[in-house]
Amino acid sequence: MKVVTYLHRHNLGVVKRLGILIDEKTILDPNLVFACDFEREGYFNFRERADHHCPSSLNALLTLKEKPLEILQMALGLNIFLEKCGTPTLKDGTKYLIDLSTNEISFAPPIDKIETYRDFYAHEKHVEVGFKKRGEKIPETWYQIPAYYKGATTGFIGHESEILWPSYTDVLDYELELAMVVGLDGYNINERDAHKHIFGFTILNDISARDIQRKEMQIRLGPAKGKDFCSIIGPVITTIDEFETSEPNLLMTAKVNGVEWSRGYSGETHFSWAQMISHVAQDEWVRAGDLFGSGTVGTGCGLELDKWIKSGDVLELEIEKIGKLRNIVGRKQKT
Repeated sequence: MKVVTYLHRHNLGVVKRLGILIDEKTILDPNLVFACDFEREGYFNFRERADHHCPSSLNALLTLKEKPLEILQMALGLNIFLEKCGTPTLKDGTKYLIDLSTNEISFAPPIDKIETYRDFYAHEKHVEVGFKKRGEKIPETWYQIPAYYKGATTGFIGHESEILWPSYTDVLDYELELAMVVGLDGYNINERDAHKHIFGFTILNDISARDIQRKEMQIRLGPAKGKDFCSIIGPVITTIDEFETSEPNLLMTAKVNGVEWSRGYSGETHFSWAQMISHVAQDEWVRAGDLFGSGTVGTGCGLELDKWIKSGDVLELEIEKIGKLRNIVGRKQKT
């Protein structure tokens, strides 16, 4: 199942809603399909019942409902049932199948609110290049714990959005990563149980201001202003049930203006997702709605390649079984 958050533009403004991508042209709105079924069953408060059973926010669904994936699977089943019943809309004409071909619909980041954002540093090929550029070897401590930084959650954008180029940086970079969305709260999670806490996976482009990041890391603090201004996820979250194993090994590529710059595999990490989850959860809550980044895959950024993106470039990050995340680099902001 591919889960999205979509934007519906109309004359009263823009509405943000949870959806399930049925195909390239259609989104199923699970909240509305439940409303339609409650209305068919004769309930007066069918919309309130739908809001309670399946909120139109993915964050609300993950944080308030015990089995969110089962609720979404039930919505898919209801879609098939209502189609057989000849009930394609609510009585007021509201459609629960959304046509993606109209200009009124676009993609937002697939999770509408991120509780905590943690980005790891788990790909040895990427780490090795960074230390080599500084004339150093990877420290032994890197192999001992899955290190990560905590980033801002307010600067996230989605598929087809313009990438912010801050006024204070001259060197912008992309970072090709696999990201994991947590679907179940946990505290002191055992590694063997960690996969129960995964809701699904999405594409992450952890945009970096390299000149600022370099200064921050020289102080042995950060990153902060080198990262927090913009991160990109999407276009969908592919749920954990779509993968044959809980630790998918997926082909990852990045293209700039149609030319491939990066290629690697998500499974080439030194630490597993289970290890990352278990490490974070030591005497600390991992919460539904948290976002974990794997860290940059080997060859997955301009810093490794000594090639740099520029304003107007089209970035396309693709991960098999998830999709393609496309964005255009904006102009540098004026001071």
